[in-house]
Amino acid sequence: MIDAREKILEVSDIYCYYDSIQAVHGVSLDVAQGEIVAIIGANGAGKSTVMRSIAGLMHPRKGSIKFQGEEISATPANKIIYKGISYVPEGRRLFANLSVRENLELGAFMEKDRSVIERRLEEVFDLFPILKERATQLAQTMSGGEQQMCAIARGMMCAPKLLMLDELSLGLMPSLVEKVLESVVEINRKGVTVLLVEQMVQEALEIANRGYVIQVGRIVQHGTARELLDSDEVRKAYMGM
Repeated sequence: MIDAREKILEVSDIYCYYDSIQAVHGVSLDVAQGEIVAIIGANGAGKSTVMRSIAGLMHPRKGSIKFQGEEISATPANKIIYKGISYVPEGRRLFANLSVRENLELGAFMEKDRSVIERRLEEVFDLFPILKERATQLAQTMSGGEQQMCAIARGMMCAPKLLMLDELSLGLMPSLVEKVLESVVEINRKGVTVLLVEQMVQEALEIANRGYVIQVGRIVQHGTARELLDSDEVRKAYMGM
């Protein structure tokens, strides 16, 4: 059973801006060791801004972000990954003209031991067998679903403590969304804590332990995944029920 007191990530009352435009208004959330936590909401609600702030790609003007008890709200992105946080951004962002294997190896850039890199490659190939088949293929020639698997696998190559996944379902067929989310559950079973941003609300909550609903840059509801799935407000706003 997950001990909610063992918080690996604590985001406290953060305010984020793009120049003079405020995108996030006092968001607070936490993630416990071993959980899958989903942040759900419509386009433009501020979900990705929260993720980018945790990943160090932007910094909140106010508030605190702590990872394993350490303040990281001003830590740059190139240092965040060394702390054990891996961010798979919206849109996959693969190196199109590099092979699948080259993309994956770039995910392990911090690791100098070749045997460790090879072991991690085998681990992600076990998780996504299609990537092993496509290892020498250019990333840009793969299907959208295969590219998404490659992006997740690259995020796993640094052996993260926290894997952050932003809009995995974007541009994928429903059958592929299910397959990709199944892989997230398997990653979590292997001991990796997951923070997931997703527009496909029902699908995300079905694999999550807990969730947060964000609207116009504010958390408006939070609870267990079951509580949110049963919520009339969530069902009407995001599931068309």
